[in-house]
Amino acid sequence: MRRAEDRADRVDLVWFSEIQWDFLSTRKQRLLARFPATWRILFVEPLAVGRRGHWLPVKRGRVTVVTVPFLKTIPPGKPQLFDNPLIRWLVTLAARSVAAFWFRVLGFASAERIIGLSNIYWGNAAAAMPCQLRFYDANDDHLGFTPGQPWLRDSMRRFVEKADLIFYVSDPLLDKLRPKPGQRCVKLGNGVEFDHFATPRRETPSQLSNFPKPILGYAGAMDWLDVDLVASVAKAWPEYSVVLVGPAYASVWAERHAALLDLPNVHRVGKVAYDELPAWVQRFDLALMPLERSPLKRASNPNKLYEYAAAGVPVLAIGYCDAVRKASGVVHVASTPEEFVRLVPEALDDGRRAERQAFAREHSWNVLAAAMVYELREAMQRRRS
Repeated sequence: MRRAEDRADRVDLVWFSEIQWDFLSTRKQRLLARFPATWRILFVEPLAVGRRGHWLPVKRGRVTVVTVPFLKTIPPGKPQLFDNPLIRWLVTLAARSVAAFWFRVLGFASAERIIGLSNIYWGNAAAAMPCQLRFYDANDDHLGFTPGQPWLRDSMRRFVEKADLIFYVSDPLLDKLRPKPGQRCVKLGNGVEFDHFATPRRETPSQLSNFPKPILGYAGAMDWLDVDLVASVAKAWPEYSVVLVGPAYASVWAERHAALLDLPNVHRVGKVAYDELPAWVQRFDLALMPLERSPLKRASNPNKLYEYAAAGVPVLAIGYCDAVRKASGVVHVASTPEEFVRLVPEALDDGRRAERQAFAREHSWNVLAAAMVYELREAMQRRRS
């Protein structure tokens, strides 16, 4: 009886991702790792120059990962190779052939599969593939990361129009997508590995123990920092340590912001392994979110908000997106850079630890994955009825 139930619940899911599985642990990996055991999942990752690909399929838990050499943009300011229609057509044809080969070999070629998309370069191709259900995961403003070629906008638009279901992380992002009337759209923000960040870590990282307290800490990519705001905090509170934990993906970031890094109370640690990150965050006396207030970031839903909250530490954020502003009941949110600097002492004394952790638990990946699976099952049922 149990085997019959498992067969009835079996789903083949192909997810076209904009991020390589092993490069950066993001929303997709966290969600897919929690999908039902009866679901078979193929994660199609892009080729990225300078990074190792999986030309032969590999297993990551229950997920099968394979690299397909599909379209990628060249950084802005350089010639855009794929703006040439002929080159784009040739590369697309080759990529679709490679993908079709692996679909057949791995058993994902059936029209009963469901197709998920977060890589808009696959939009046209994925929109044409036979399947029982399509969904788009708008985890970011994907067009905002590109120079905005018309063909790429068309690729995303074609898939979005054919999607049975749209998941989105913020209202500004949904507004940009312009869904069709009656199209099912589900707000599903980002989340946190709650136990990973909430479970107390006994050992203090050796580097951190050398910095004078209190520690004003930031954990995340350097590229999105409002550097002027961080510098203002450091200068206003010279007796405090400003500690920056995380990578800079732009190779010239440190050179470009040498003036900030030269401040005597600013300490850049660099990238820290994910397993070690909670030990750093838990020892921040105040966790900072001094992010740039750009259109790209306004449409975001930051994981670090929930990671900080799960660790229980006080949080001070600039109100750069809806998710941060809606969290004002458990964190301090400043509307201007001047207010951000002024609020530092008050935020340091924020004792709402239990409230912050309860807030984070509501945004755990367990909760979000269950919600996504529920919506996908409901959408499949609607298509069958």
